[in-house]
Amino acid sequence: MHAHDRTDGVADAAQTADSSAEKRHSPESRSSVDPLLRVPGVGVRAAAIAALIANVVIIATGGLVRLTGSGLGCDTWPKCTPDAFTTTPEQGIHGLIEFGNRTLSGVMLIIALWGLIAVYRGARRRRDLITLAWVQAAGIIVQAVVGGMVVLFHLTWNLVGFHYLLSIVLVAFMAVFAVRAHAPGGPRARAVRLPTLILTHVMTLVLAVTVVVGVFATGSGPHSGDPSEVVRTGFDAEFVYHVHAWSGYVLFALTLVVVVLSLREYVGFRKWVVALVCVQIVQIVVGVTQARLHLPGSLVLVHMVLAAVLTAAAVATVLALKRPTSEVDGDAAGRPAGAIA
Repeated sequence: MHAHDRTDGVADAAQTADSSAEKRHSPESRSSVDPLLRVPGVGVRAAAIAALIANVVIIATGGLVRLTGSGLGCDTWPKCTPDAFTTTPEQGIHGLIEFGNRTLSGVMLIIALWGLIAVYRGARRRRDLITLAWVQAAGIIVQAVVGGMVVLFHLTWNLVGFHYLLSIVLVAFMAVFAVRAHAPGGPRARAVRLPTLILTHVMTLVLAVTVVVGVFATGSGPHSGDPSEVVRTGFDAEFVYHVHAWSGYVLFALTLVVVVLSLREYVGFRKWVVALVCVQIVQIVVGVTQARLHLPGSLVLVHMVLAAVLTAAAVATVLALKRPTSEVDGDAAGRPAGAIA
């Protein structure tokens, strides 16, 4: 009897252990995980994606303002005319285009408010997401003021260029917002080899230089934003175009090397590098085509928007250099199989 009792006790203990293991992997157990280590809910993720898309879209509408010569469609700020906040029939299509672009700032503020509410309700322990949500709101206000200065100073190239660069910076921050909103919080560790890490950062630096030179190229070209006399850079446009192209080719070459290095890295990093090189190929084709066709406005607009998309892809690639420490430790231990590239 005693031996039988001991056997039953061992069996009960084993059953209890199995039951505990099942509970650890059950939905109820996962719900008790530290909120900081959970992926935020769909509301936060949707708000972050909307923020990224909106900041790319407003680059497109801002480019449309410049490329249609509507930069002074509303000739003052914050009003559209000295007597009205809205456009008037006398301002024609240029007034409608500029006023429409200004109206989007209101939509952007609504999206920013959505982001703040979503983060405070669904991820209040994620300081990174809270900071990024506030960056979005503050960035929209700063951009509105800079846009007003662009009008008040009659579209000088340096203010117009700063306006665009600020938009690119906001796209970069919103790309961080979108990527981090789809990942758990907590500590992160390097997930790639050192050469890959270094070259990826060098590639990103060259991308930043390429975008800045692109601003000088646009400031030296024909699309000033208004048919009237607008102050340009004064540089030789052809030379600036060539410098911009050279930096773009260097960027593409570096990206190809990163693609090769990524073949030895985990799949999450590799997919972003592939996306990055695909966007670059399209951007190069558009850039070369617009140069040969003498800068048609439609292709210049596509080129501007692709620069924003390229920035977002580069940011996602840089963020993929690190992963949550639990995933990195899991790979180091050889588990699970699905997490290994």
